[in-house]
Amino acid sequence: MIIFGKGEPIIKTHGVHLTGDISIFPEVAVGVFSRHLFADIVSKYPCNKVGYMKNANFERDVYILKYQDIELTLFMASVGAPHIAADIEELAYNGVKKFIIFGNCGVLDKTIPDCGIIIPNKAYREEGVSYHYIEGDEPIILSDTYKDTFKGILKEYDFDFREGATWTTDAFYRETRDKANYYKDQGCICVDMEASAIGAVCEYKNLDYFTFYYAGDNLDSIEWEKRSLNGEVMLDKKSVVAVLALELARRIQ
Repeated sequence: MIIFGKGEPIIKTHGVHLTGDISIFPEVAVGVFSRHLFADIVSKYPCNKVGYMKNANFERDVYILKYQDIELTLFMASVGAPHIAADIEELAYNGVKKFIIFGNCGVLDKTIPDCGIIIPNKAYREEGVSYHYIEGDEPIILSDTYKDTFKGILKEYDFDFREGATWTTDAFYRETRDKANYYKDQGCICVDMEASAIGAVCEYKNLDYFTFYYAGDNLDSIEWEKRSLNGEVMLDKKSVVAVLALELARRIQ
């Protein structure tokens, strides 16, 4: 049982580990879960390393990226609800107020094409982090603050999309057929590992955010279909998806 605790945390973040004199980052941050796509972005745009986020296992660099006429914060988002919650907490300490976080997800509807864009509007909670930020068992209603702007960008770049609920789990090896069918019956069109936590943390901390996916593996079949789950597969198309996030960042400055 999770006890919802109000009040100040015992352990407080001190933000990103800095590598220079810049401690306050651009207010809009773009986070991408794929290390391959993150490296692709860094290779294509002017980037200045300003710090890194670390835990006991690894470190991830944080950059200020120049895209057209703006500067934004760029980070490789940690996979899984506990890690992405910490990312948001730490970056918010350094001045980030708006988060755009995107990456791969599994689909519960086989008609969604490989690498197709998905806009989640509600997240069913099968992870633990969100319950520490938002009390109760109801699904997290995900922010639509920037949804219309993003849909306009999709139209400009000729991207189709699907919108619907997502199932957020923290145990992907326990994504059973019964669970998949249950969440599909609730209206879920995909499964991920972060959305409900992103929504809960940002709601609790009064931060603006938008999260979206590009479709990866297919769970809506007799046998699991890997499709483009690996980050290096269809990287050319995924790199265009990254532009969608950067464009959204530019327009919500």
